Amino acid sequence: MNILAVGQSVVDIIIDRDDISIKPGGIFYTVVSFLSQLQQEDKIFLCSSIDKENEILFKHAYDKIEKKYLYYVESIPKVELVVDVTGERKETYSQTTQNLLVPSVDLNRFDGILINMISGYDVSLYQLKNLRANYDGLIYFDVHTFSRGVDKNLNRIFRRIENFNEWAGCIDILQANESEMLTLSDQLNEASIVDELFSYGIRQVIVTRAEKGVTVFYKEQSSVKKFHKEALKTNVVNKVGCGDVFGAVYFYNYIKNKNVTLTLEQANLIAGVTTTLKSIEEFLDLKRYANEWISKK
Repeated sequence: MNILAVGQSVVDIIIDRDDISIKPGGIFYTVVSFLSQLQQEDKIFLCSSIDKENEILFKHAYDKIEKKYLYYVESIPKVELVVDVTGERKETYSQTTQNLLVPSVDLNRFDGILINMISGYDVSLYQLKNLRANYDGLIYFDVHTFSRGVDKNLNRIFRRIENFNEWAGCIDILQANESEMLTLSDQLNEASIVDELFSYGIRQVIVTRAEKGVTVFYKEQSSVKKFHKEALKTNVVNKVGCGDVFGAVYFYNYIKNKNVTLTLEQANLIAGVTTTLKSIEEFLDLKRYANEWISKK
């Protein structure tokens, strides 16, 4: 199986109460999550950019994937993440960035394309439409920071995304958290937003709810069904990258088995395990930690 992952590589400056740490972020978490799932015959292709200064942060993960579409730039974004005990984290970027150089040929070699809007500028609407026009398989789209505008101080603030119907028309599976969902439509309740998204052609809508778990809405024949899974009960020491982990694990397993409920359970479990991982070394060994958790069940 071949999967293309698209998203910015970002340096995270994480402020968690009195603790400050600098870590690889952005699409890094998607990559390590795919690596935790791969079988011997599988390949992950990464479309992202990297710079010489921060390359070492990402090296241990990126050296294990196909880097045909990974390229160097002068500087990648840095983001300051202020993590609160509850609620949404505060995000401030040191710089904005340009759209990635997304391939537009030979796309049907991929069994799936995952787009994680890490910075909100990862791909343009034109690029997404071009991908859809040249690709017959599944496109997974994590709304992520696309839901946030940027003010003069580079703070990222939630806003209504203009013309999201055009984006939605190119997407098969959409992932958003509860706050991000409200930026996709003028509707004010979740059920109405989900109905609207399905009207544009989206096949599945996944709503992540942090400590409240995750819900997937999906179409089965002509009816919309819903499946909810409660969050894994853990001693939470980490809140960064969990949604990225969920998306990669869900997409990989859904491509393999096409079973929504089984796939949701698998992704929810592994995303839950990541709340117990503090160091990057632990994330790089995500498969082992997930297997240890499974063996305790």
